[in-house]
Amino acid sequence: MRDIAFGQYYPTGSPIHRLDPRAKLVFSLLYMVFIFFAKSYVAYLAIFTFIVGVTLISKVPFRALLKSVKIILVLLIFTGLLNLFMYRDGNILGEWWIFRITDKGVDFSIKIMLRLSFLIVGTSMLTFTTTPTEMTDGIEWLLNPLKYIKIPVHDIALTMSIALRFIPSLMEETDKIIMAQKARGAAFDTGKLHERAKSLIPILIPLFVSALRRADELADALDARCYNATPHRTKMKKLAFSYRDAIAFLILASLICFIMVDAYYFTQFVPVGHIASGLDYYVFSWISGLIA
Repeated sequence: MRDIAFGQYYPTGSPIHRLDPRAKLVFSLLYMVFIFFAKSYVAYLAIFTFIVGVTLISKVPFRALLKSVKIILVLLIFTGLLNLFMYRDGNILGEWWIFRITDKGVDFSIKIMLRLSFLIVGTSMLTFTTTPTEMTDGIEWLLNPLKYIKIPVHDIALTMSIALRFIPSLMEETDKIIMAQKARGAAFDTGKLHERAKSLIPILIPLFVSALRRADELADALDARCYNATPHRTKMKKLAFSYRDAIAFLILASLICFIMVDAYYFTQFVPVGHIASGLDYYVFSWISGLIA
């Protein structure tokens, strides 16, 4: 539970932190969409370089990014093994019972694991560099057209922001409850599966009570400050785009163009059935030529 990094905010005052929250939300959406177009290891290397560069500029600890991947490690392993044994195309490397391992299956499993890892790391950077207030303002501005069909945009944005903010708090509360129950002699790591599931009840009940108490206290705090979602609320800090947002857009656009060119241009020249794709074929051919 201590390793949950999603929803945390690292105030370093970097240029990434000073980007407009609306721009960061749009950039994150574009990143999540176009990362699925990456087909070659060269494209994944470009994405990795992009993430490392953003991390260095933002001054967010690399350990925090690794923690964000750690929480989905089981999912990564399960997805990789599932695709490894179920992918049928390609040259057979090994076969046992109904399972078959092929060269294309290995290639596809590695790429799907890289894709999921980069997806989690890239989206975690949004919460690492954006405060809940900025997140609320950005989401509200992006959903602003929905106001014309009577959808409570501000309430939705506030709810999403509060939910993200309370993820680390609830994880910390869960860790405290587990430690308290272990101090009383509870065992969560031994026994059969149904016994372990049953032992979670002393954790879930106090956790729900604590969550409801926190929600009630937050509602009282908002009410005490006369907060209400009126249609024409004013803001102390006005959102404004700057040259930093334009530079960030150009960098992200360059990455997207590289991914799309690699996926749809260089792939046309790769021989049918070749395990390499996109620029991978040319890199492998160049390395093979050097070895020869």
